[in-house]
Amino acid sequence: MTQTVPVQSALIYVMVTMSAVDSSMNDAELRQIGNIVGNLPVFKGFDQNTLVKEAETCGEIVSKDGGLSHVLDVIANSLPAKLHETAYALAVEVAAADLAVGQEELRFLQLLRDRLDLEKLVGAAIERGARARHATP
Repeated sequence: MTQTVPVQSALIYVMVTMSAVDSSMNDAELRQIGNIVGNLPVFKGFDQNTLVKEAETCGEIVSKDGGLSHVLDVIANSLPAKLHETAYALAVEVAAADLAVGQEELRFLQLLRDRLDLEKLVGAAIERGARARHATP
């Protein structure tokens, strides 16, 4: 049987995995996750006091053998199709938070896009929007 988690947990798993995929969860990414959870309608009713516990649970999954693949399965199986673009957008926002997107993060975005069956043009549009929002003078 395939593991599932509540929708809001799956979205947190997306963001936490995105932040941790380069072996470094920096302050800018963690602040961004907190801001997203605190402000986006998809997290309405979510108890922010459980955010750390959700992140720890995600970390436990990812740290095991085959953990990245497993967490992607959990995410894909837990999210309805209408939230696949939202999940990808949240991952992109976390990746862009520190204004530096490395190869590990790009690879995770590709894996996430593939697992959520998003069209390349949809992914590119989401990424372009994030570049525009995070541009500096």
